[in-house]
Amino acid sequence: MRTTINLLIALLMSWVLLGCKGGSNETEKGHEAHAQGGAKEAEKPAQTFTCPMHPQVIKHEMGTCPICGMDLVPFEKNSNDKSVKVDDQRQLLANIGTLKIGDAGQVNSQTVLNGKLVVDPQQSNYISARIAGRVEQLYVRETGVAIAKGQALFKLYSEQLATLQQEYLMALAQQQQFAGDKLEQQLVASAKQKLLLYGQTEAQVQSLGKTKQKSPYVTVYATQGGIVAELNVTQGQYVSEGGPLMRLEGYQQLWVEADLYPNEAKLVKNGQKLKVIVNGWEDQAQWMTVDFINPSLQAGTQLTQMRGSIPNVKGQWQPGLQVKVLLDGESSAKGLTLPIDAVIRDGKGEHVWIKTGKDSFEPKAVTTGAANESSVMITSGLNAGEEIVVTGAYLLYSEYVLKRGKHPLG
Repeated sequence: MRTTINLLIALLMSWVLLGCKGGSNETEKGHEAHAQGGAKEAEKPAQTFTCPMHPQVIKHEMGTCPICGMDLVPFEKNSNDKSVKVDDQRQLLANIGTLKIGDAGQVNSQTVLNGKLVVDPQQSNYISARIAGRVEQLYVRETGVAIAKGQALFKLYSEQLATLQQEYLMALAQQQQFAGDKLEQQLVASAKQKLLLYGQTEAQVQSLGKTKQKSPYVTVYATQGGIVAELNVTQGQYVSEGGPLMRLEGYQQLWVEADLYPNEAKLVKNGQKLKVIVNGWEDQAQWMTVDFINPSLQAGTQLTQMRGSIPNVKGQWQPGLQVKVLLDGESSAKGLTLPIDAVIRDGKGEHVWIKTGKDSFEPKAVTTGAANESSVMITSGLNAGEEIVVTGAYLLYSEYVLKRGKHPLG
């Protein structure tokens, strides 16, 4: 009986041990499966977010941009999909227009030279003190003010002027006493000339001869109209004879200066007429005649400079404005042509956007040839019949970079 009981106890213990071992195996399998599942989750790429205004901001969780505070948006950094989806309504709002490439065309090559407007020195004038004295009244006290020809600029007090007036009156008195004497007439003419040279007008000299009243004051008037560019005097200041007091600039005509590389300089000649476009006034193209080509290169560069002038009758342009000077070249061979804005150029190269479906657009690398201000020749990368985005291409480019976080050309 005892033997039977011992046998049952041993059998029961073996079942317990087997059960524990099986449970342990199941537990280990469960942990192993969980670990494998976690590894798979770790292998799955994390969602990334960026700022619509600052694509350089990239985070792995939703939040706000640390630069501008805008809400971050998800983007597909690791996606290999080249297409961008834009529905009809967004295409309309973004002014996305397309054009099917047709027959081969021709482009008249055109080089765009960067230039600027500068002051024509022939339109500038220094106003100086013709006689030493004190500035009793200054009528113009700031730069940038428009001055009309004949406008009073300042009034000067001068003891030297009073002395010259006294000499003139004495010469007149001597002439009246010795009427007909040529020497006395020469003395009067000489004294009068001194007064004129020192800033007195003909009317003031005649008035002095009639009234015999000396006045140590002289008012200086503008000899030409213009803008006050420099002001080197203040009221009450003593000035010396010949000292520059202010400078007037005339803007009725402005110089156009543009830089030329050696391969461009050989296409430009004195007397040649070139088209000039002032930035911001593209609808008011001007024509200038090349007046001067610098015979030497600028220091430390391979650039030389050419110059012409354009009228500025309305005074709408200021010195310093950037301009484009269009230099025509030879006509290119026939080939596929596109509007200049259809091709996007950056450090990665040149590409266009092709419409591949109703709402789908894809980038495609191209090689360009001759170009002018409106058209560009496509030498490779496109075929006739493809539908190309000609307006709104930069929006698609920005959309792609924002959503993918990389350049369309990879």
